[in-house]
Formats: sequence, C-alpha cells, structure tokens
Amino acid sequence: MLHKSAGSHDESPMIWRIFSVRISYNRYLYRMILKLGRIFIRFVLGVVIFLIVALLVGDRFVQFRMDDKELIEWFKARRIQPHIGYYEALGRKVRYIGVGDNPEATILFIHGAPSSLSYWKAYLADSVLLSRATMYAVDRPGYGYSGLADPLPDISAQALIISKILDSLHRVNRPVIVVGVSYGSPIAARLTMDYPQLVDGLILMAPPLGPGREEYFWFTHPVESPLVHWVVPRMLQTANREKVYHREELTKMLPLWGRIQVPVMYLQGQEDKLVDTSNSSFARDHLINAPSLNITMIPGRGHLIAFDEKDRIVKTIVSMIDTCQRRELR
Repeated sequence: MLHKSAGSHDESPMIWRIFSVRISYNRYLYRMILKLGRIFIRFVLGVVIFLIVALLVGDRFVQFRMDDKELIEWFKARRIQPHIGYYEALGRKVRYIGVGDNPEATILFIHGAPSSLSYWKAYLADSVLLSRATMYAVDRPGYGYSGLADPLPDISAQALIISKILDSLHRVNRPVIVVGVSYGSPIAARLTMDYPQLVDGLILMAPPLGPGREEYFWFTHPVESPLVHWVVPRMLQTANREKVYHREELTKMLPLWGRIQVPVMYLQGQEDKLVDTSNSSFARDHLINAPSLNITMIPGRGHLIAFDEKDRIVKTIVSMIDTCQRRELR
C-alpha cells in the first residue's frame, strides 16, 4: 500500500509535465496556424488587389482602337486621305471610316469581337482594293468610338445601324460587297437578309453562323456578375455580353437564311478553335437561295485568317467584285 502510494505520488508530476508540454505544443501549433492563415489571407488579398489594379490599368491599353488623329496619321503616312465620320441611329452615336473614291464598286467591312474598325486598316490601305472600290469600315456599337462598353447584343439592331452607311450617308457605287469576320459575319448576313436591296455580294470569314457552333468559355456568365463586371476592360465587357446572347440571336436568324439571294464566299481556317468548322456545313445547308456559295477551308490556319491570309482574302474580294459585275451585265 505504502509502495503503491509512493508510486502514485511519483507519477503525478510526470503526468502534469506531459500534459503541460502538450498544452504548450497545441498553443504553439494554434499560433502557427493563425500566423500561416494571416499570411495566406494577405497573399490572396494581394493577388486580388493586383489583378484588380492590373485590369483597371489594362483597360487603358486593351481597347484595340485608334482615335481619329491616330487613324488619319496612319493613313497619311501611306499617302491616303481617309474620311472619318459620325452618325446617329437608334439613339446611338457611331463612327465609321471611308477611303478611296473609286466608282467601280463599294466594300463594307464589319469587324468581330473584341475589335474596332482599325482591324481593317491594312485592307483599307491595300492598293489592289483601292484600285477596284471605295471602302468603308465601322466601329460596331459598343466598340471603338461607338460607345465603348455600351453593348448592343441585338444583331438585327446592329444590322439596321450599320445599313445607314450604305442607305443614307453615301450614294454608294454598285456592286456593294459586305465583308464580315468572326462575330461580324452574322451581322453581315443579317444586313443582307433585312436589306437585300443594299447588298450584291457577301463574304464570311471564320463565321459563327449556327447556334452553339462556337467556343463558349467558363467565365462568360460569371463576368456578367456586378462583383466582377466592373473590373473587366470595357472592350471585353461588350464582347462578353454579345457572347452571352449570341446563341439566342443566331436562333432568331434560323428562319431567315433563305432571304440571302446574292453570291456568298465563305473562308475559314481548318484549325479554327474558336468557331467550329461545322459552320461550313451549316452554310451549305441554309444558304439555299444564294446563286453561288464558294467554301474555302484553309489548311493549317486558325481563327485569325484576316491577318494570316490577307493576300488570299484580297483575291477573294476582287473575285467577288468580278462575280457581281458579271451578274449586273446579264
């Protein structure tokens, strides 16, 4: 009994020491977790703040547009005198550019998303095209200097606004060739559907024509959230809003493709990852009243064929002018 009692008396300090060590260790571990947690939170906040600042600053540079002075200087350096004009339609102010004074034909270029009329400057300055036509390009609503970050997803409304260049602003020379690239292609098509008296030939480049036949991004809908939208560069705000409504807008056009009764030329890179190449079969199935449909799939090219295949596209435009002029003589 005495021996056991003495043993118990000897073990108690040891147990308390072990218990105290564990308490100290747990306190140390808890402090370390808190410290690491604070470091992690600061790091995340730092990254978020950096991204917000970068996006807000980036808005100054990620606009893909040139102001009037920059455009005039660019063309003057190439001995071309452009006309830059503004007009109003559907309550919106729209900028466009015109070059040349050739009575043989008229070409209207419609850019994609995100972009602006400056996308076409190399075509507007091309000597071959200048020798064959007067040319125009437009800042679509929400881009360039046509209300940056004020999007208009309604394709029919965009077609109406752009039609004013051909309908009332200028006395254009026939034939009129409308050229659309990427998102600008369905707008070019809708312009031809709704105002057939204005268009003689249609060229579609890397065109998303069928509903859902294009790449949709995981961030498309989250970007529309007010928590995110305000930090996104303005040009991308417009592009994202158009993307959200694009399937719906293309669906509205499904019954209208039979209205297109002019020659159509379709060009796309075989390696296009943004617009599905099945749009070529959509065009073949739906452009049933076009007197001719020429589809060219370019090997080894992606979505940006307007830059990569400029010479080919210039030849295509010239070929369309010749085609339309022959039709006029019949």
